[in-house]
Amino acid sequence: MQSQDARGRNGRTVTEHSHRQKLSYNQIAGQSVERLAALSDGVFAVAMTLLVLELRAPAAELIHSEHDLWRALVALAPRLVMYLMSFMTLGIFWVGQQTQLNHLQRSSRSLTWIHLAFLLVVTIIPFSTALLAEYTRYRVALGVYWANILLLGLTLFWSWVCALGSNLVKSDIPTHVSQAIKGRILIAQSWYALGALLCFFNPYWSIALIILVQLNYVIAPRLGRNREE
Repeated sequence: MQSQDARGRNGRTVTEHSHRQKLSYNQIAGQSVERLAALSDGVFAVAMTLLVLELRAPAAELIHSEHDLWRALVALAPRLVMYLMSFMTLGIFWVGQQTQLNHLQRSSRSLTWIHLAFLLVVTIIPFSTALLAEYTRYRVALGVYWANILLLGLTLFWSWVCALGSNLVKSDIPTHVSQAIKGRILIAQSWYALGALLCFFNPYWSIALIILVQLNYVIAPRLGRNREE
């Protein structure tokens, strides 16, 4: 009986110890904000580089004069517009993610995976850009591009809510900073949604509004800084 009791206690001890090991791993995994930021920088850099691969020089066999070259470059203009639009898209979301990471005291396993999901959506941008550049007149292509932007916004918003709920944000962060981060995402996504709805009238109107929204977020903070100076 004593040996059986001892084996039972040992079995429970091993089980409890194994359970504690699993819990301790989940608690310590993915805590480095610096490593997460470094990975994000690399993914964004690759995605931005892939965008330019859609800009191909005109085929030499089709160019026989200056006029042919100019005509080929004009035909390339829509792809150039899509490239600039998506480069701004990635730049805006990179700044948004870095802003969040800068206000974290540490990360967690759950938060790291949310950011990995965000980076997964980032890698789709070159595809949705190429699709829109090839089929600009079609609402489906615009819808895919907008869905890509929507998923970026949702995962970025989710990451900040998770950080707040898990007490991963620095303790000295002012309340208005958190409100500004969430408000920025919600307002931007509202404008992007409006731009997507315009495709039912004309896809080019949608693209124009999306570009204007992006230009606002790229230029407006700088204009505000100049006014303060």
